[in-house]
Amino acid sequence: MVALTQELKQQNSLLQRFSGGCVALVQKYLPDPFIFAALLTLFVFLMAMPMSSQGPMAMVNAWAGGFWGLLEFAMQMALVVVTGHAMASAPVFKRGLSHIAGMAKTPTQAIYLVSFISALACLINWGFGLVIGALFARELAARVKNVDYRLLIASAYSGFLFWHGGLSGSVPLSIATDGNLAKVTQGAITGIIPTSQTMFSFFNLAIIALLLLVIPLLNRAMHPSADQVFVIDPELLKEEHSPEKPVNEMTPAERIENSKVLSLLLGVMGYAFIIGYFVRNGFALNLNIVNFVFLFTAIILHGTPRRLLDAVFSGARNTAGILLQFPFYAGIMGMMTAAGPEGSSVASVISDWFVSISNETTFPLFTFLSAGIVNFFVPSGGGQWAVQAPIMMPAGLELGVDSAKTAMAIAWGDAWTNMIQPFWALPALGIAGLGAKDIMGYCLVVLIASGVIICAGMTFF
Repeated sequence: MVALTQELKQQNSLLQRFSGGCVALVQKYLPDPFIFAALLTLFVFLMAMPMSSQGPMAMVNAWAGGFWGLLEFAMQMALVVVTGHAMASAPVFKRGLSHIAGMAKTPTQAIYLVSFISALACLINWGFGLVIGALFARELAARVKNVDYRLLIASAYSGFLFWHGGLSGSVPLSIATDGNLAKVTQGAITGIIPTSQTMFSFFNLAIIALLLLVIPLLNRAMHPSADQVFVIDPELLKEEHSPEKPVNEMTPAERIENSKVLSLLLGVMGYAFIIGYFVRNGFALNLNIVNFVFLFTAIILHGTPRRLLDAVFSGARNTAGILLQFPFYAGIMGMMTAAGPEGSSVASVISDWFVSISNETTFPLFTFLSAGIVNFFVPSGGGQWAVQAPIMMPAGLELGVDSAKTAMAIAWGDAWTNMIQPFWALPALGIAGLGAKDIMGYCLVVLIASGVIICAGMTFF
């Protein structure tokens, strides 16, 4: 038993040194996410011209043509941050998070708890999980002594790895409901594929189970030694609130701003729709209904419009990265998917190459890897499906690979490299008040470990 304990300590120490090296590497060489997006723009611009047989002006037009393609999504993601922050800053909600966080007494327990809670929340809905995980990590940082704040946020973000395999996965939901699949998949899918063959299939559930077992343990093992722990002052996590005037000193306008009746009426209207929505649609979550729930819960919990406005103003400061960078990623997607005179685009060339080296056994694995690469440049589940489905789905059918497995390989590839793609981390980082370089070293280790597990699942399950 003593020998086993010593061996485990040596393994933890080795992993701590490796993760510490990754953190140091990222801290030194990873620029601000906007610089990353700018460099990626130039890289794709230069790469796309020879690969798609197009000239510079054609690429500029493709970039500009796609630049505003994510406006709706950018607004949704900005609202995820603002409404989630507003809801979480309400006193009642903060007490609830604080009560759950009170279950963790040590750094080990804090890392386990945030990893598991975030993963479960993302399996339910990725937008919900992304916000709840970051908010829960903040609360744990305020309560648990000597826990590394960067690793807490990275552990919360690691839950995002699970989203495509869960209830809000865009690919499995699309092929279970979309009536236009034959066109999207070039005739490879002529009817819907039920979720029993995708998100509830044995191989998908096996991958999820292994990740749920390994990722929390991995996150805990990466916790820095006591002399290297990054601890944040709990006072910095507290929200500033302006003192309220006595009612007899308020102007008529200020009395309206502090009216509990106005908030209550708005809240009743909002929840009348929310209840009706779930009655009609079941537990079908999307970004719009998640934001709607967050907003009207915040309206009710804050009690007055003035308190809500203060909370929204505080949360809105964290959306700068989303507002600036999402258009650039939309432009990158435009260049990645722009087809030249021969009908080839960068995304199709990458996918075609992986198809050319595949057979029936290796095809799901190579589909997963190709999706992971494409995700760097097209960080959108729906966008990636539109790019890869017309290529990978017919190729899989021709090789005799089950269409459901091919679709899930695309989905998992999209989720996998999100671990080191700053695009999706921006909302969590905004809530946490950190930069991408603060967490991406830990996320790189999660990427490697999860990649091994998912590759095994695609090959053997």
